[in-house]
Amino acid sequence: MDLLNTLVDKGLRRELPTREEALAVLATSDDDLLDVVAAAGKVRRHWFGRRVKLNYLVNLKSGLCPEDCSYCSQRLGSTAGILKYTWLKPDQASDAAAAGVAGGAKRVCLVASGRGPTDRDVDRVSETIRTIKDNNEGVEVCACLGLLSDGQAERLREAGADAYNHNLNTSEATYGEITTTHTYEDRVDTVQKAHAAGLSACSGLIAGMGESDEDLVDVVFSLRELDPDSVPVNFLIPFEGTPLGKEWNLTPQRCLRILAMTRFVCPDVEVRIAGGREVHLRTMQPLALHLANSIFLGDYLTSEGQAGKADLEMIADAGFEVEGTDQVTLPEHRAAGGCHDGGGVCGSGGGGACGSDAAPEASEPRTAADARTDLVAVRRRGAGTDLAPNA
Repeated sequence: MDLLNTLVDKGLRRELPTREEALAVLATSDDDLLDVVAAAGKVRRHWFGRRVKLNYLVNLKSGLCPEDCSYCSQRLGSTAGILKYTWLKPDQASDAAAAGVAGGAKRVCLVASGRGPTDRDVDRVSETIRTIKDNNEGVEVCACLGLLSDGQAERLREAGADAYNHNLNTSEATYGEITTTHTYEDRVDTVQKAHAAGLSACSGLIAGMGESDEDLVDVVFSLRELDPDSVPVNFLIPFEGTPLGKEWNLTPQRCLRILAMTRFVCPDVEVRIAGGREVHLRTMQPLALHLANSIFLGDYLTSEGQAGKADLEMIADAGFEVEGTDQVTLPEHRAAGGCHDGGGVCGSGGGGACGSDAAPEASEPRTAADARTDLVAVRRRGAGTDLAPNA
């Protein structure tokens, strides 16, 4: 397929595909799916070999968020029966992090619900970061605390944070349909603050919220322009009790196409399979390792994930290896900071998105009959409970 040969060549050169090419990946047939995976897999192996980076989530403060993000079980007005608790103490968070590190996690992601941290919250999280780093040699720490105010990213960096996560989630054009309490521009600003403070920026998307192929391409192209080091690809977990609780729009095949498109647009970036892989990729998860070089280990913020042991077995059975703390995740040109030029497009050959604005015909939407609500399990163990975490 000429399209795939072109995309592989561009990926090896870090050249930006056209919008038309990215849309064409999402429009490929099931008959061509393995060819798509094989092509994107060449790009993934060129930049990351067969290594899989493991990340572990610690939910520092769960529920009771004042924001109205429609996809979130912790949102204002959510009736989802999730765990609700206030800030973990630094030693509690460190104990939770240690479980993930023992399971093979290289990065610990500290997340707290809310619009954004107060200065007191930054002090609290800074102490937690220092405690985790003191107790776990070589571990990376990423903070995810919402919208940042001036100077807060710098303080987190001084405390030892390596990265900051803040997802764009969806296209700028449709952002107002999923959230009204803050703007798309607010999110972009926070990613830029993290960059400017010397933190490794982590920003991704959520697929499955009813968005079009054009929306998916728009948000991935926007991420490419922001130039984060890691791009988490979340698949919506439709929690009952949230506005998107009835949205079951994804198939395993569509998830693989989305991951492949993301890899082609962001060839030398850590593409991470994040929330919802067990719900929507299901038995196709091993194929996704040929596209992404990073996953979350065990449970998520408010939902249970695949057992950590099963994650490790899946990685080994698929012929991949867990990335060690002594290995550098990013290619040399990115790890050295060569691509961070104030938000420009890395290796794009000079430009923003080009190509046709015409979207291919959307695939048939999934129906309520396809819903796998049995796979959506609220987290009842780990952080905020007396039960051992799943790692």
